[in-house]
Amino acid sequence: MKNRSMLGWVIGIPLLVVILILIIVFNEPKKDGISRAMAAKSLALVVLSPEELSAWQKEYGASHFPAETLKEWYVPYLDYLYEQGYLAESEAPADAKHAEGELTYGEAAHMAQALSPELSDVVKVTRQNREKPFPHELWWLFYDSVLRELDPEGEVAKTSVLIYGTPDNIPEAPEWTAYTNLGTLRFDGVTLDPYLDHKLSAYVRGTQLIHVLEDQGENPLYRNVWITDGDAESLSVFLGDIKREIPFRKKTKKTETMIGHLADIQMEKGRITKVSLKTETITGKILSVQEDAIELEGYGAVPLDDEVKVLKTYGEVERQKLSDILVGYDVEEFVVAKGKICAVLTVRRLQADTIRVLLMNNQFQGLFHPSITIRSEGAVTIVQEKTEQTVEAGQELTFTSGDSVFQKGRLILTPSSGQELLVTSLARAQGAPGYDGRLEIVDTQEGLVLINELYLEDYLKKVVPSEMPASYEMEALKAQAVCARTYAYMQLQSNTYSQYGAHIDDSTNFQVYNNIATDHNTEEAVQQTYGKMLFYEGAPISAYYFSTSCGTTADSSVWGSDPDDMPYLQSVALQPGRKSLELTDNDAFAAFIKKNDYPAYDADYPFYRWNATTTEEILTANIGGVGQVKNVKVTERGAGGVAQKLLVTGTEGEKTISGQNSIRAALGDASLTINRKDGKTTDGWRSLPSGFLTVDDLGTGEDGVHSFKIYGGGYGHGVGMSQNGAQGMAKDGMKYEDILQFYYHGVSVEAPE
Repeated sequence: MKNRSMLGWVIGIPLLVVILILIIVFNEPKKDGISRAMAAKSLALVVLSPEELSAWQKEYGASHFPAETLKEWYVPYLDYLYEQGYLAESEAPADAKHAEGELTYGEAAHMAQALSPELSDVVKVTRQNREKPFPHELWWLFYDSVLRELDPEGEVAKTSVLIYGTPDNIPEAPEWTAYTNLGTLRFDGVTLDPYLDHKLSAYVRGTQLIHVLEDQGENPLYRNVWITDGDAESLSVFLGDIKREIPFRKKTKKTETMIGHLADIQMEKGRITKVSLKTETITGKILSVQEDAIELEGYGAVPLDDEVKVLKTYGEVERQKLSDILVGYDVEEFVVAKGKICAVLTVRRLQADTIRVLLMNNQFQGLFHPSITIRSEGAVTIVQEKTEQTVEAGQELTFTSGDSVFQKGRLILTPSSGQELLVTSLARAQGAPGYDGRLEIVDTQEGLVLINELYLEDYLKKVVPSEMPASYEMEALKAQAVCARTYAYMQLQSNTYSQYGAHIDDSTNFQVYNNIATDHNTEEAVQQTYGKMLFYEGAPISAYYFSTSCGTTADSSVWGSDPDDMPYLQSVALQPGRKSLELTDNDAFAAFIKKNDYPAYDADYPFYRWNATTTEEILTANIGGVGQVKNVKVTERGAGGVAQKLLVTGTEGEKTISGQNSIRAALGDASLTINRKDGKTTDGWRSLPSGFLTVDDLGTGEDGVHSFKIYGGGYGHGVGMSQNGAQGMAKDGMKYEDILQFYYHGVSVEAPE
């Protein structure tokens, strides 16, 4: 009996253990897998930024998914994985079911191997788990390994994100869009609505929130918030990009004192518990905008708060960027606390009557000068921060990079009696140039930067003669003055050199300034058109212009832009009647460009027609990646016939060169002789005069050289106004307004109010 009892224990205990194990196995909660869509998103954003992925999708053009699913958020991510071989469509077809379904161990292992051999051992796959879902938690552990291997620069950042708006509380918000302390983010496929007013730890790349790692709690402190309105119950606030109505935890009678101020707002469970106002402000002309500071005249460089806000506060409140802050103006107020700028408030509309020009060194080779020498016929006042000194008339001043004088910052030189400041260390076509207004000198690690601030109208008086011969007809010069004024107005707002304190430079990057001395005719053209610009539907236009046409102009697609974005820039033939020529066919364009006597307003100018002969060896040296070049052919033309794509065929493959600038550079060479319409030749051009061209294969000559002949016309990009065409029109008696309205469709010529 005793032995039987012992036998029962021996058999029963293991059986009980097995039963318990089975109970645990069958009742254990199923581990959530990760969807293929989310895995695809996270991997694609390791390799590409959101912008790069969008560009890839546009270039790729097609999709593996059926038409009814193309608007789903996951389509570009999975398309990218299919195309790169990270996911096999044969195992995971491109449809909604598989996209939203769970990734398997086998698929995760394939991804690891395809991404990098070093990752192949990270995912353990067996016959038993190959088809099983890959756990969600395990995926993000694997993802850490992917980032260490493939993202050493940390493009995918593990960072804190404060969520203050989603489509759940901002009905007008686009789908999958969150408003955060990092700016507006997409959160494709992520559940984010429950985290309103929460601080999260998350993976973020650029404008995409990839994955929430941890909820770091609610009750945030919203810093540098602009208060727009309110009452005893709540405040209307501008939180970065959006307006929100946020209730107080307790009613308050102090709301009126808060409106129109910056504040830090403490939250608790969706309600305001404390408002800390920031009321100290400073003002001054902005001399430069850095990543971490703004240089103000009279204050020097004032550091920026880590969460600085840039807002337009007149009219409707709008968020702006640091790059929107125009140097040289004082239309902003700066809210400061603890010695830092917490907010930049644009409080009134810009009246762009001055411009700040960075003066490049000799031959316009670069931005920096080793030394600068300045002289004036009158006395000169030198200001540095809050100190001032006067230098007697005629004294020559030389400044060298590294001088101790720059330890206190930028030097501002102003002639006390209005004379020009002559920069004798600069060589321009006119000799040593003189400048109106004031000059500023900034020392940098690369050398000295020289900036000229002056009235816009005075600037134009030295642009027009540098861009168009002063001997041209007055109506052509007036048309040039209006174009230059409009172009300058638009370009100064680009703020290209804000880190130094300038809007533009004085080279062909923008408009050539003060290379040729001003003239009575060009001054008269500027004065007679004072303030006038080109407007389309009430807004100033991008008034592009160029030297000479080939008989027709192009549209903005020469730069890859959508022509509908600039409807005033249209292709037009330079003949009476303002008609358009259909020249996108290669044969039609070849017949047109080889016709030297095709009538046009600028048909008498040397570069109206030109040609050059190049060789297989020259092309091979300039165009890499295809071996020995055997053929070149224009495969796509834009409006007016301008070349937009060039197919190059070589012994080792083919290559397509896109864009007229790239095509001109690929076919050009300093060794080529360019034959002009006037019978003269020119050489030394590394790029061809224009993209209006066709190429004939001449075959191999008796000398054994394989040659190509390029027939072209015009000089410049071909968009907007032909300067020599304007001269021809003026000679025919056309007024400057008519000339401008010929080249720019639907515009008005007027002075802004």
